[in-house]
Amino acid sequence: MQLPDSVAIAEKGGIHLPFVQAAKVWLNDLATKDGFAIDYIEDTKPVDDAFFAKYQLFIQLNYPPYAWTPTAQAAFIKYIEQGKGGWIGFHHATLLGEFDGYQMWPWFSQFMGGIRFTAYIQTFADGTVTVEDPSHPAMKGVSRQFVIEEEEWYTWDKSPRPNVHVLASVDEKTYKPDSKTKMGDHPVIWTDEHYKARNIYIFMGHHPELFQNLAFTTIFENSIFWAAHEREPR
Repeated sequence: MQLPDSVAIAEKGGIHLPFVQAAKVWLNDLATKDGFAIDYIEDTKPVDDAFFAKYQLFIQLNYPPYAWTPTAQAAFIKYIEQGKGGWIGFHHATLLGEFDGYQMWPWFSQFMGGIRFTAYIQTFADGTVTVEDPSHPAMKGVSRQFVIEEEEWYTWDKSPRPNVHVLASVDEKTYKPDSKTKMGDHPVIWTDEHYKARNIYIFMGHHPELFQNLAFTTIFENSIFWAAHEREPR
């Protein structure tokens, strides 16, 4: 039997469940179309070195950087630092700090550019995203600017820009409705080139309607094949 080559860890409940469910439908359709296999897990209990050895790509579908087992943490660090596979993280992957009784994971914070979560737009806002590096494979076929509707737009204690390669940022002046929850320089898609693993963080990931947004799905598809070293994006 051929082992699956991609795995997604997904939140199993809560307000992000509709996004996760839509993501699974979209991912399954893409896997069928492009001939790759994907598994799903809902916690880190099965994650260790042997688990990661089966997969070329690990996707965090809104799964946060806390409540991981120590074994899973150690295996993930090795997977990323040694370039054993690729990684894509969405939305909750930068929920960094002390949450639900769990302490900050310092390594993961550094992986995300040394940031700590501070706030979010609770009432949601539309925002215009600007592609900063159209030459990156993840941005192929994406318009230089596109609108993301009704997103939470996290803020962090500082911009990750000095420590990462920013691929896209949101223009906070375009928020509709306007919000006081701003951070100035506001990257929303980036890759940390200090690690051997191809990796990309995509902030957007709250509503299932994102899968009707061509820019979002193009970036997601491009990122899958780039991070997994499977093929160049179309």
